Amino acid sequence: MTVLTEGTLQLKLPHGVEGRKFDGDAHGLSHCMKAVDFVVELPDRIIFIEFKDPDHPFSKPKDRQKFIQNFMSGDLDVDLVYKYRDSFLYLWAWKDVKKPVHYLVLIAMRSLTAAELLIRTDELKRKLPLNGPESGMWQRPIVNECGVFNIETWNKQLPDYPVTRIIREGSGSLAGDTRKQSDGKPG
Repeated sequence: MTVLTEGTLQLKLPHGVEGRKFDGDAHGLSHCMKAVDFVVELPDRIIFIEFKDPDHPFSKPKDRQKFIQNFMSGDLDVDLVYKYRDSFLYLWAWKDVKKPVHYLVLIAMRSLTAAELLIRTDELKRKLPLNGPESGMWQRPIVNECGVFNIETWNKQLPDYPVTRIIREGSGSLAGDTRKQSDGKPG
């Protein structure tokens, strides 16, 4: 089983499914191209996955509030669109994308409602764009499907790809977090 980790969030892929971190050092063009967090390749499609974690246990309230404002206003969409398009272009130049590509965005924020997730999904579809020009000039789409989820909706709609938050049992600290802690505050 492949496990992909971004910060304190962990994604488990089913046996036999290949996935990799895409925005790491091996990307090689991070100075000029944005990248989604993960690329998962299935026999019939490719899935681009982006995680955003405003509920991260060590996030500051003002940072969380700024994120929420950017998310609700649609300003975050610009970053999500560039991450998708640059990742698609990178993959196309590397090995010619012949499979349909799906874009899944996880916003790890418990307070998001189904209506808010649907609004962001619809806006992302419009801005990527999911459909090409009305003239029908495009021979194929650049994205076949996209969706914006929180952890609850992700795990409900994608049960074979569960996402969990990583926390060390009994310590209240995060697994993999190397920051020193004193008086309960991150160091």
